[in-house]
Amino acid sequence: MKTNPKLLFQLVLISTFLLISSSMYAQDSIPTRIGIKGGLNLSTLYAENVDDTKMLTGFNLGLFAKLPLSDHFAIQPELYYTTKGAEVKYNNAFVDGTARFNLNYIELPILLVVNITDFVNFHVGPYAAYLISGKAKNESNINLFDFEENLDTDDYNKFDLGIAAGVGLDFKAISLGLRYNHGTTKIGKEETFLGTTYTFPDAKNGVLSLYLSLSLN
Repeated sequence: MKTNPKLLFQLVLISTFLLISSSMYAQDSIPTRIGIKGGLNLSTLYAENVDDTKMLTGFNLGLFAKLPLSDHFAIQPELYYTTKGAEVKYNNAFVDGTARFNLNYIELPILLVVNITDFVNFHVGPYAAYLISGKAKNESNINLFDFEENLDTDDYNKFDLGIAAGVGLDFKAISLGLRYNHGTTKIGKEETFLGTTYTFPDAKNGVLSLYLSLSLN
Protein backbone atom coordinates (compact mmCIF):
# COMPACT_ATOMS: atom_id res chain seq x y z
CA MET A 1 0.00 0.00 0.00
CA LYS A 2 1.37 3.39 -1.01
CA THR A 3 1.68 6.24 1.46
CA ASN A 4 -0.19 9.44 0.59
CA PRO A 5 2.23 12.33 1.29
CA LYS A 6 -0.53 14.95 1.13
CA LEU A 7 -2.58 13.11 3.79
CA LEU A 8 0.47 12.75 6.03
CA PHE A 9 1.21 16.46 5.62
CA GLN A 10 -2.34 17.27 6.77
CA LEU A 11 -1.97 14.94 9.76
CA VAL A 12 1.19 16.76 10.80
CA LEU A 13 -0.67 20.08 10.68
CA ILE A 14 -3.54 18.71 12.77
CA SER A 15 -1.10 17.20 15.28
CA THR A 16 0.63 20.56 15.61
CA PHE A 17 -2.65 22.28 16.49
CA LEU A 18 -3.57 19.61 19.04
CA LEU A 19 -0.16 19.69 20.71
CA ILE A 20 -0.16 23.48 20.94
CA SER A 21 -3.65 23.43 22.43
CA SER A 22 -2.76 20.81 25.05
CA SER A 23 0.50 22.52 26.02
CA MET A 24 -1.35 25.74 26.87
CA TYR A 25 -2.79 23.98 29.91
CA ALA A 26 0.26 21.93 30.86
CA GLN A 27 2.53 24.41 32.63
CA ASP A 28 1.84 27.94 33.83
CA SER A 29 5.13 28.39 35.69
CA ILE A 30 7.43 27.79 32.69
CA PRO A 31 7.09 30.45 29.97
CA THR A 32 6.50 29.66 26.34
CA ARG A 33 9.35 30.75 24.08
CA ILE A 34 8.62 32.24 20.68
CA GLY A 35 11.31 33.46 18.33
CA ILE A 36 13.28 33.30 15.11
CA LYS A 37 15.86 30.78 13.99
CA GLY A 38 18.20 30.26 11.09
CA GLY A 39 21.40 28.57 10.11
CA LEU A 40 23.62 26.70 7.69
CA ASN A 41 22.50 23.63 5.72
CA LEU A 42 24.70 20.87 4.32
CA SER A 43 22.32 18.89 2.11
CA THR A 44 22.67 15.65 0.20
CA LEU A 45 20.60 13.10 -1.70
CA TYR A 46 20.92 9.44 -0.93
CA ALA A 47 20.05 6.95 -3.64
CA GLU A 48 21.11 3.67 -5.21
CA ASN A 49 23.06 3.37 -8.46
CA VAL A 50 25.05 6.59 -8.18
CA ASP A 51 28.81 6.87 -8.13
CA ASP A 52 29.13 9.80 -5.76
CA THR A 53 27.17 12.63 -4.16
CA LYS A 54 28.51 16.01 -3.14
CA MET A 55 26.85 18.09 -0.44
CA LEU A 56 25.39 21.48 -1.28
CA THR A 57 25.70 24.44 1.10
CA GLY A 58 22.47 26.31 1.83
CA PHE A 59 20.49 27.83 4.64
CA ASN A 60 17.28 27.75 6.70
CA LEU A 61 15.35 30.69 8.17
CA GLY A 62 12.05 30.90 10.03
CA LEU A 63 10.11 30.83 13.29
CA PHE A 64 9.82 28.54 16.31
CA ALA A 65 7.74 28.15 19.48
CA LYS A 66 8.86 26.12 22.51
CA LEU A 67 5.80 24.99 24.45
CA PRO A 68 6.57 23.48 27.88
CA LEU A 69 4.88 20.29 29.03
CA SER A 70 6.90 19.97 32.24
CA ASP A 71 10.29 20.94 33.65
CA HIS A 72 11.99 18.42 31.37
CA PHE A 73 9.78 18.14 28.29
CA ALA A 74 8.46 20.54 25.67
CA ILE A 75 6.86 20.51 22.24
CA GLN A 76 8.58 22.68 19.64
CA PRO A 77 6.84 23.34 16.31
CA GLU A 78 8.82 25.31 13.74
CA LEU A 79 8.07 26.84 10.35
CA TYR A 80 10.90 27.89 8.06
CA TYR A 81 12.26 28.16 4.54
CA THR A 82 15.00 25.63 3.83
CA THR A 83 17.22 24.61 0.92
CA LYS A 84 17.99 21.01 -0.03
CA GLY A 85 19.58 19.02 -2.85
CA ALA A 86 22.97 17.70 -3.92
CA GLU A 87 25.39 17.22 -6.77
CA VAL A 88 25.15 13.64 -8.04
CA LYS A 89 27.58 11.79 -10.31
CA TYR A 90 26.10 8.91 -12.34
CA ASN A 91 27.65 6.31 -14.61
CA ASN A 92 25.98 3.43 -16.41
CA ALA A 93 26.22 1.49 -19.67
CA PHE A 94 24.70 4.35 -21.68
CA VAL A 95 25.86 7.65 -20.18
CA ASP A 96 27.83 9.26 -17.42
CA GLY A 97 27.70 12.77 -16.06
CA THR A 98 26.95 15.08 -13.15
CA ALA A 99 23.58 16.47 -12.11
CA ARG A 100 22.99 19.24 -9.59
CA PHE A 101 19.58 19.41 -7.91
CA ASN A 102 18.49 22.57 -6.05
CA LEU A 103 15.27 22.21 -4.04
CA ASN A 104 13.59 24.83 -1.86
CA TYR A 105 10.93 23.99 0.73
CA ILE A 106 8.69 25.44 3.41
CA GLU A 107 9.17 23.00 6.29
CA LEU A 108 7.19 22.22 9.44
CA PRO A 109 8.82 19.96 12.07
CA ILE A 110 7.07 19.01 15.32
CA LEU A 111 9.75 18.18 17.87
CA LEU A 112 9.67 16.61 21.29
CA VAL A 113 12.34 18.44 23.31
CA VAL A 114 13.94 16.66 26.26
CA ASN A 115 15.82 19.05 28.55
CA ILE A 116 18.67 16.88 29.79
CA THR A 117 20.07 19.76 31.87
CA ASP A 118 19.28 23.48 32.12
CA PHE A 119 21.58 24.06 29.13
CA VAL A 120 21.46 20.88 27.04
CA ASN A 121 18.49 19.41 25.19
CA PHE A 122 17.81 16.58 22.80
CA HIS A 123 15.00 16.92 20.26
CA VAL A 124 13.36 14.51 17.84
CA GLY A 125 10.18 14.37 15.77
CA PRO A 126 8.59 14.21 12.33
CA TYR A 127 8.70 16.91 9.71
CA ALA A 128 6.60 17.73 6.66
CA ALA A 129 7.83 20.02 3.90
CA TYR A 130 6.22 21.57 0.83
CA LEU A 131 8.30 22.17 -2.31
CA ILE A 132 8.08 25.74 -3.62
CA SER A 133 10.75 25.48 -6.33
CA GLY A 134 13.07 22.90 -7.85
CA LYS A 135 15.74 23.16 -10.53
CA ALA A 136 18.32 20.85 -12.07
CA LYS A 137 21.57 21.36 -13.95
CA ASN A 138 23.14 18.53 -15.90
CA GLU A 139 26.41 17.81 -17.69
CA SER A 140 26.81 14.48 -19.48
CA ASN A 141 28.93 12.90 -22.19
CA ILE A 142 25.87 12.53 -24.43
CA ASN A 143 24.04 15.72 -25.36
CA LEU A 144 20.80 13.82 -25.96
CA PHE A 145 20.71 12.93 -22.27
CA ASP A 146 19.98 16.47 -21.10
CA PHE A 147 17.00 16.73 -18.77
CA GLU A 148 17.92 20.24 -17.60
CA GLU A 149 15.40 21.94 -19.88
CA ASN A 150 12.67 19.36 -19.22
CA LEU A 151 12.86 19.00 -15.44
CA ASP A 152 11.18 21.71 -13.37
CA THR A 153 9.21 22.13 -10.14
CA ASP A 154 6.22 20.14 -11.41
CA ASP A 155 8.39 17.06 -11.98
CA TYR A 156 9.22 16.72 -8.27
CA ASN A 157 7.06 15.47 -5.43
CA LYS A 158 5.45 18.46 -3.74
CA PHE A 159 5.73 16.92 -0.27
CA ASP A 160 8.79 15.75 1.60
CA LEU A 161 8.31 13.81 4.82
CA GLY A 162 10.89 12.58 7.29
CA ILE A 163 12.38 12.50 10.77
CA ALA A 164 14.43 15.23 12.43
CA ALA A 165 16.76 14.75 15.42
CA GLY A 166 19.41 16.87 17.06
CA VAL A 167 20.97 18.44 20.15
CA GLY A 168 20.76 22.01 21.39
CA LEU A 169 22.47 24.34 23.85
CA ASP A 170 20.30 26.94 25.61
CA PHE A 171 21.72 30.24 26.86
CA LYS A 172 18.70 32.21 28.13
CA ALA A 173 17.34 33.93 25.00
CA ILE A 174 19.85 32.34 22.60
CA SER A 175 20.15 28.70 21.57
CA LEU A 176 22.61 26.85 19.35
CA GLY A 177 22.00 23.46 17.83
CA LEU A 178 22.96 20.72 15.42
CA ARG A 179 20.25 18.72 13.67
CA TYR A 180 19.88 16.08 10.97
CA ASN A 181 16.75 15.69 8.83
CA HIS A 182 16.33 12.26 7.24
CA GLY A 183 13.84 12.19 4.37
CA THR A 184 11.59 9.18 3.81
CA THR A 185 9.92 10.37 0.58
CA LYS A 186 11.50 10.17 -2.86
CA ILE A 187 11.91 13.62 -4.38
CA GLY A 188 11.03 12.45 -7.90
CA LYS A 189 7.60 11.54 -9.18
CA GLU A 190 6.75 8.09 -10.47
CA GLU A 191 6.52 8.15 -14.28
CA THR A 192 5.72 5.63 -17.01
CA PHE A 193 7.56 5.47 -20.35
CA LEU A 194 6.94 2.78 -23.00
CA GLY A 195 5.32 0.57 -20.40
CA THR A 196 8.17 0.94 -17.90
CA THR A 197 7.56 2.64 -14.56
CA TYR A 198 10.43 4.62 -13.07
CA THR A 199 11.15 7.39 -10.56
CA PHE A 200 13.51 10.24 -11.39
CA PRO A 201 15.26 11.54 -9.40
CA ASP A 202 15.11 8.28 -7.45
CA ALA A 203 16.52 9.78 -4.27
CA LYS A 204 15.62 11.11 -0.81
CA ASN A 205 16.70 14.22 1.06
CA GLY A 206 19.22 14.38 3.88
CA VAL A 207 20.14 17.68 5.56
CA LEU A 208 22.61 18.46 8.34
CA SER A 209 21.89 21.87 9.90
CA LEU A 210 23.78 24.12 12.29
CA TYR A 211 21.37 26.73 13.63
CA LEU A 212 21.02 29.71 15.94
CA SER A 213 17.72 30.70 17.53
CA LEU A 214 16.70 33.87 19.36
CA SER A 215 13.74 34.08 21.73
CA LEU A 216 11.71 37.27 21.30
CA ASN A 217 9.78 37.11 24.59
